[in-house]
Amino acid sequence: MLVTVKNLSKTYKKHIAVQPMSFSIGKGRCIALLGPNGAGKTTTLQMLAGLLVPTTGEIEFAGNMDKDHRTQIGFLPQHPSFFNWMSAAEFLQFAGELSHVPKKQLARRIEETLAFVRLEDVKNKKIGGFSGGMKQRLGLAQALLHEPELLILDEPVSALDPAGRRDILELMKQLKSHMTILFSTHILHDAEQVCEDILMLKDGNLIWNGTLAELKQENGALAIKLQTKEPIEGVLEQLDIIEEVEYVDVFTAKVLMRNLADSNELVQTLLQHGRTLIHFEWLQDSLEDAYMKVMGK
Repeated sequence: MLVTVKNLSKTYKKHIAVQPMSFSIGKGRCIALLGPNGAGKTTTLQMLAGLLVPTTGEIEFAGNMDKDHRTQIGFLPQHPSFFNWMSAAEFLQFAGELSHVPKKQLARRIEETLAFVRLEDVKNKKIGGFSGGMKQRLGLAQALLHEPELLILDEPVSALDPAGRRDILELMKQLKSHMTILFSTHILHDAEQVCEDILMLKDGNLIWNGTLAELKQENGALAIKLQTKEPIEGVLEQLDIIEEVEYVDVFTAKVLMRNLADSNELVQTLLQHGRTLIHFEWLQDSLEDAYMKVMGK
C-alpha cells in the first residue's frame, strides 16, 4: 500500500466535518472520491495533502516515517490561484522553488511538465490571458513538477467546458501508469472512465470503499433485455422469478430478475410458450445507478 489512513477525522468547534474513517490507497491505483456537496470530500483531500491538520487519526506513507509527507504529494485544488502577471514558465519556476526541486533539475522539469500539459507554446505568455482550461492544465503542471507519488485532484474538471474537461481526463489517463491518483468529482461518468477504486462519503462518513467493479456488482440490478420474434407481452408476468418487467415494445422487454441463476428458466418459459428468442442481453448498471443505491436515493 502507498498510503494507510487510520481513524482520520476533522471537527470545527461543534461541527463534525469528517467522521473517523480508515482506508488504504494502493500503489498505481486511480481512486475516485464521490459524495454530495458537504459530504467532506475537500476536507478529506486537504488533510491527506497536508494542508489541514486532522482532529484525530494518522496518515502513513510507505517507506516514510516522518509526519510531513508533502514532498510525496502533488495537489491541485478545485480553484487554483495564480499570479496573473507571471508567465507560465515563471509560475512553475516559483512553484518548483517552493517544492524544493533541485536547481539542476528544475529547468528540465518545467519544460517536461509544460510539454505534457501542452502549454509549451505559451510558456512565456502571461497567465492573465489564459482560458479556464489552460489555467487548469497549468495547475496540473504545478502539481506534477516535483514528480509526486500521489497526485490529489479536487474537482479537476467541474469548472471546465466539454473540451477542457476532455483534455484533463486524457491527461489523467496518461498519468495513471506513472503515479497513484486520488480525485474528487461530481461527474460520475468521468469517474467511471478513469478510476479503478471508489471511496464514497455521505455526511462526513465513509460509506463505501472498494473497487468500481465490486460497487456495480453489489449494487447493480440483475437485468436482462429480451427480444422475441413473436409478441412477448403476457408471457413474463406469470413468472415468480421476475421482479419487474418494462416493455420497450410488444416484442422487446427489460426484465429485472430476482436471481441470476434463474435466467435459464426464463429462456425455457419463452420457448414453451412458442416465442422465438432473437436477442438476449445482460444489462450492466452504470456507476450513477450504483451511487444512487448506496446513497439511499
